[in-house]
Formats: sequence, structure tokens, C-alpha cells
Amino acid sequence: MVRIRVLVVDDHRIFAESLAAARAAEPDVDVSAAGSGPAALRSLERAATEGRRYDVLLVDADLGGSVPGVRSAVPVQEVGEDGLVDGISLVAGVRSGQPQVRTVVLAEKDDPRRAALALQAGASGWVAKDCSLSRLLTVIRGVLRDETHLPPALLTGVLRELTAARKHRTESERLVESLTPREREVLRCMVAGLGRKAVAERLFLSPHTVRTHMQNVLGKLGVHSTLAAVALARRAGVGPVDLEPAGRIRPQETHTA
Repeated sequence: MVRIRVLVVDDHRIFAESLAAARAAEPDVDVSAAGSGPAALRSLERAATEGRRYDVLLVDADLGGSVPGVRSAVPVQEVGEDGLVDGISLVAGVRSGQPQVRTVVLAEKDDPRRAALALQAGASGWVAKDCSLSRLLTVIRGVLRDETHLPPALLTGVLRELTAARKHRTESERLVESLTPREREVLRCMVAGLGRKAVAERLFLSPHTVRTHMQNVLGKLGVHSTLAAVALARRAGVGPVDLEPAGRIRPQETHTA
């Protein structure tokens, strides 16, 4: 019998272990538990090294704790005051590092916006924590057939969120395309968190010239702050500039304005 290997990731240890025990009662399902994002990553890496990869991850949407090396899949304002990032970031990290592993998000309540974020991060399903065992097993087996599972009540809301996100991305891409090559370079520096002086040193420009470029970037993007410009750039898929030493930039760029 081919067994399905499932890893339950929840920072409420009792819940994770009880859930794992219930699922382990199924003859074709082998379930383990991890209490945090880092613990889950270690389990995934160890299983891959031993040739016993997990098939499905059940991740608590409200999982606490930062995940080393995993970029947050949620907007900055969604990070809690204590600096903790939710389980959707873990979904994104697993999707990037072990794309063959299917992830399903467990949630206390239905939330179209967060469910859409989970799907964008790479999740294959979103289910309620209090769903029946038979329902969860159906979802587990379904995602392994490349199905996407959502509660029917969430479908309309999730589609609306995904459509809005796609529209915002398209508009953001159009605005970024209006920038000159130099302005895009300055924008990438802004995304990397560099201030005016650091950008000037990196690009061999005067602070005054950088200030002008930054003002032009804000004006063309239709925003009023660096933070808003960075958020728009990320929606458009603009990544940060590679933070290599400034001295490695080609000398011929020294006098380019």
C-alpha cells in the first residue's frame, strides 16, 4: 500500500498532535506534527535527505514565528506588532523550496482575502480547522491529484480578490513601464531599502540628481511616499537591486544622469 505522508504544522502542540493522531488512524495516511515553521522546514529537509519526502503539509493560517530564509507572502501591514508572520509565508517557502509538496491551509474562520493570499503563495487548499475527518481526507487526496479545494462559501470572494490583485498588478506594471531605465534602477534601489545617499554612492550620482530621480519616480507612479512606491513596485514584480559593492558598477556609468 502506498502511504500518503502528511505533516501537520501548528504552534498549538496539543491540537497538532491530536490532529496527527486522528489522521494516523487511516491505513493509507502517515501523519507527523511540527510546532513551528522552522521545525517544519527541518522535518521537510530531513525527510528529503532520507528519501521519505512528505506529500502534503497542513499549515495553520495563524502560525506564529518567523521562518528563516522565507520571504513573507503577506503585505508588510499584515505582520503583527511582535514581528511574527503567519503560516502563509511558510506556504510560500515550501512552494519555492519543495514544489512537489502540496500545502493546505487550516483556518479558524473563512477569510476570502487571506485564502486568496494563500493560493497566490502556492497553497492547494483552504479548509476549516473544525471540518470533519472525511472532508480533510478528501482534500488531502484531492490536492495530490492537483485539485484546488476551497469551501463553496469562499469561492466568490476568493475569485473577486484574485481578480482585483491581477488588475492591480497590471496597472502597476503599466506605471513601472513608464519609467526611464535610470528611474527603474533607482526604484530597484528603493525596493532594496537604500536611502538617497546610498543610492547616490551606488550609482555614482550626486544626491541632488538622485533626489530628482526619486521625485520623478513618485510622480510617474502616482504615489506620495517611498513606502507606497515600493509596495507598487512589488505588485509589479520589481525586485530589489543586487546589493553588491558599489565599486563593482561599470565605470562608464559614473557620469550618467
